[in-house]
Amino acid sequence: MPVQRPYNPNAKLMAEMLQSDWAKVGIKAKIVTYEWGEYIKRAKGGEHDAMLIGWSGDNGDPDNWLGTLYGCDAVDGNNFSKWCDPAYDKLIKDAKRTPDQAKRTELYKQAQHILKEQVPITPIAHSTVYQPMRKTVQDFKISPFALNSFYGVSVGK
Repeated sequence: MPVQRPYNPNAKLMAEMLQSDWAKVGIKAKIVTYEWGEYIKRAKGGEHDAMLIGWSGDNGDPDNWLGTLYGCDAVDGNNFSKWCDPAYDKLIKDAKRTPDQAKRTELYKQAQHILKEQVPITPIAHSTVYQPMRKTVQDFKISPFALNSFYGVSVGK
């Protein structure tokens, strides 16, 4: 990953740490980097044994992760692992369509069990979002999805 991202501010260091850890268990890894556009093109083309990539969810729905990153329909999109499991895919599609929250939760749990068993990708980090502001800012609510609204915000003296 040639550029800094909110979820991985130092990809070179992360790659070096992984390389070192893998070497301890006998896995040789060569770190290769490209300009961002070329990196994404090669990643989408499956030209890697391992790669660093990230995702920032923007709506809080499980499908924003489970479908977008692992779904069969996303193999040519953000599913960089190219993993496609028909049973998993049916579960997430059924979950996305059902309005029954309890049923939806159960379907997503079943889908996550398949992910846990097959491990198409290995999440290794989660970003922490900081929002610096003056003490005089009032009624500002930090969005967990990085979609900050300034409606109702005021600045006191």
